[in-house]
Amino acid sequence: MASTVDDSGEISAQAAAAIPQAQARAHTIAAVTAQRTAAAQAAQAAAAAAAEHANAGPDDFRAYAKQKVGDSQFSCLDKLWTRESHWNNKADNPSSTAYGIAQLLDSTWSHTGIKKTSDGYRQVDAGLVYIDKVYGSPCNAWAHSQKTGWY
Repeated sequence: MASTVDDSGEISAQAAAAIPQAQARAHTIAAVTAQRTAAAQAAQAAAAAAAEHANAGPDDFRAYAKQKVGDSQFSCLDKLWTRESHWNNKADNPSSTAYGIAQLLDSTWSHTGIKKTSDGYRQVDAGLVYIDKVYGSPCNAWAHSQKTGWY
C-alpha cells in the first residue's frame, strides 16, 4: 500500500484530492441519517396520535369542537350533533349513507375536502366545513334543523 505522507511529512496530491470527496460523502451520510431520524420521529408521533385518536370518545370530540367554534356557537352545535349521532364517530344511518358525528352523506363528504373516516376529530372538521359552507354557522344549522328536522 502506498503511503499518503512522504518523507517530508507532506500529504500526497492523490490523498489531498480525495479529501473533498470524503468530506462530501460524510456530509451525505450525515444528511441521510438526519432524514431517517426525522422520518422515524414523525412515524412515532403519528402512531402516538393514532393511538390517542383510537381511544377518543364523545367528550373528546365535544371538547375539540368547542375549541374550534367557541362558546357562543357550541351550544347550537352540541344540540345538533347530539340529536344526529350523540357524538358517536361510528354512528351510521342504515337507510342512507349518513355516517359519523355530523351524519354527513357520502356526497357531502366529498365536498368538504376530507375523506370519509372513522376518526372523530376529522369528522368534526368535515362537519364544520359543511356547516360553514351551507349555513354559515352552527346556530344557523341548528335553526334550519329545528324547522325541517334535518340539516
